[in-house]
Amino acid sequence: MIKYPIVEIFYSVQGEAYHTGVPHIFVRFGNCNLRCEWCDTNFLDYEEMFLDDIVKKILSFNCKRVIFTGGEPCLQDLDTIGKELKKYDVTLSVETNGTIPVPNIIDWICVSPKDQLYPNSKIIQRKGNELKVVYCGQDLVIYDELKTGFDHLYIQPCYFENETIEWNGKNFTICEDIVKNNPEWRLSLQTHKWMGVD
Repeated sequence: MIKYPIVEIFYSVQGEAYHTGVPHIFVRFGNCNLRCEWCDTNFLDYEEMFLDDIVKKILSFNCKRVIFTGGEPCLQDLDTIGKELKKYDVTLSVETNGTIPVPNIIDWICVSPKDQLYPNSKIIQRKGNELKVVYCGQDLVIYDELKTGFDHLYIQPCYFENETIEWNGKNFTICEDIVKNNPEWRLSLQTHKWMGVD
């Protein structure tokens, strides 16, 4: 029986981008092929769980929407777990860095590229529903070609847990100015953090 590295499975409200405010079950996988300095997940601390146990846990919640996240969820066999969940009419979303192709079974694709930190990390997944850029001061012109493959474009202020970093406060103001001057982009804020929920 197949196992997956699971950091956590929890039921909460999506706090970012297009589905902000919509309840989802979050399946957070361990492991990642990148190491972003602002990442708020300890993706190396996980438990190996059998597929049946994961599905049972997901079905214990009163919700038919699942988000695969991480780490990098596309390192995992999403096709197999996706087929099991589809038996119960579950809608599947993924949040990925885009360096690994997303299987066709996924209903909603959010790509959050990290090429501002990893210039050599090639974006393979160039089509999807939303492109969510974590803004760290990069010029958005680097996404001119990539953004044509997505329905919705979001810029999200990068926030470091280290409060001594001067960048934190300025970043929100800068992102506000960017969306005012580039109306094709919308602002995404991590509202779940304000609410004090996962």
